[in-house]
Amino acid sequence: MAEKSLFAMLLRSPWWISFVVVGLIVLAAGALLPKEYFVVGALAGFPIFVVGCIAAWKQLHAPNPARVAEMLEAVASMPWRSFADTLASAWARAGYSVERIHGNNAGADMRLTQGGKTTLVSAKRWKAATHGVEPLRELHAAMLASEAPAGVYVAALGQVSDNAQAFAREHGIVVLQGDAVAQLLLRQP
Repeated sequence: MAEKSLFAMLLRSPWWISFVVVGLIVLAAGALLPKEYFVVGALAGFPIFVVGCIAAWKQLHAPNPARVAEMLEAVASMPWRSFADTLASAWARAGYSVERIHGNNAGADMRLTQGGKTTLVSAKRWKAATHGVEPLRELHAAMLASEAPAGVYVAALGQVSDNAQAFAREHGIVVLQGDAVAQLLLRQP
C-alpha cells in the first residue's frame, strides 16, 4: 500500500477519523443522490469503515504512549547484552525460534525462524543521530550468504537516513526504529 494513500493515512490516524469520513460519505450520498441510489452511494464508505475497524483494533492493542516512552528510555540505558536478550524474548513471545549469531563480521545478530521462513536481524544501539547505509549493506550481505529472504534492521537509538531507508526498501529489509522498537518489546503474545 502506498504510504500516502487514503487508506494508509487513515490507518495511521485515530480510528474515529475513519468513521467520521464514512458519516460524511453517507450524508453526501443522502444529500446529493436520488433516493434509489442512496444505498449504492452510502456503500462507497464501506472500505473506509473496514479501515476504521482495523485502525481501532490496532490502536486498542497498542501500548499507551507513556509506556512506549518508558521503554525507549530503558532501551537507551541497557547494556548491549540486555538489549539483545530483550529483543530475543520479544520475538520468542511472537512465536519465532531465535538463534543468536556470534562473530565480528556476521552482519546480523540474530536468526529468526517461523514457519520455515528465516529472517536475519541486525540490532544497533548506537547513540548516533543517524544510521547510514553501511550496516544495512552488511545485513544484506549476510542475508545473501545465508540465503535468508528477509531482514530486519533495528535502530534503537537515532534515525535511519533517507539513503539507508531507500536501500532497505530496495533489498527487502524492514527497518524498526523509535516507537516501533518499543512496541515490539512491549507486545504481548
